[in-house]
Amino acid sequence: MYHLSLQGSATKSEIYIGSGVFSQTAKRVAETFKPTRIHVVTDSNVAPLYLKKLCAEFPLDITTTVIPAGEDHKNLDTVAGIYADLSEAELTRSDLVIALGGGVVGDITGFAAATYLRGIHLCQIPTTLLAQVDSSVGGKTAVDLPQGKNLVGAFYQPELVMIDTDILQTLPERIFNDGMAEVIKYGFISNPEIIDMISAPDFKSNMERIVYECVRIKRDVVQADEHDTGLRMILNFGHTIGHGAEKVGHFTELSHGQAVAIGMVQAAKLAVKLGEADLVEQITSICQAHNLPTVLPYPMEDVYNALLHDKKRTADSINFILVHPLGKANIHTIELEQLHQLMTAE
Repeated sequence: MYHLSLQGSATKSEIYIGSGVFSQTAKRVAETFKPTRIHVVTDSNVAPLYLKKLCAEFPLDITTTVIPAGEDHKNLDTVAGIYADLSEAELTRSDLVIALGGGVVGDITGFAAATYLRGIHLCQIPTTLLAQVDSSVGGKTAVDLPQGKNLVGAFYQPELVMIDTDILQTLPERIFNDGMAEVIKYGFISNPEIIDMISAPDFKSNMERIVYECVRIKRDVVQADEHDTGLRMILNFGHTIGHGAEKVGHFTELSHGQAVAIGMVQAAKLAVKLGEADLVEQITSICQAHNLPTVLPYPMEDVYNALLHDKKRTADSINFILVHPLGKANIHTIELEQLHQLMTAE
């Protein structure tokens, strides 16, 4: 088992990674919190698999919210339902909310915890690879608006993150592959050894180490730039065009990981047009090896118009993450007019 700590500006996160970590949840909660009430938020996919098992660990009565699964439910209406359940359960600021699920559950629950009573304690138990290596760590919480992805949110660190890599063995292949896009991202922006590890035929036997390496990178980046004003932007490699593609697909046609994989390939092509290193073939091949798409299925003009609502945009430019050389990400500020020309040029 691995143990990491992430020191935020207001809260310290304790992160446990390894086989069997899920069964230690009650013990770690008792070490970290002193709640009289616990409320678990999960979704309709995860609840039948893990909710009863989690609740059975605690001597307290546990109240729950089960939201519909899917990115299309990551909105303010869903948050309002969680608020109502928290109020009915009479949670106070000394109590605890647990997010049990993938990235959507973690984002929604984190935002609800950050804003209900101006902040109540939060524990994340990520159940997908994508959530384990990325969204459960670092305190970014958000929901989508019709105008774009993650436009309403808050920085709010969970005080406890329980990452059980055994759970990965039960994931459907398409959900596992979805998370591999974020793993690939970490390899290209920071540690090429990750690419070597996931290129091995038996890489799944090494998932505890792979997850740890990804989380360690994110921990280090977040501690250096918690509020995403500088270095933390490198974690958005593949996400600018990826988020635009997700929006064009109404957040239902492409999964987040699929969109990020496509976005990384497109970012690599953009880098070549700007005279940077050509990593297109390398990114394409590793994504395809993990059954991730690499071809943008929508008109580039539509994707460009969608990314104009991206959070990384300023008045007339956007911060774009490019990789050169392998293992080093750089933040490029590109004027929107130039970006439009680059994206639409053959």
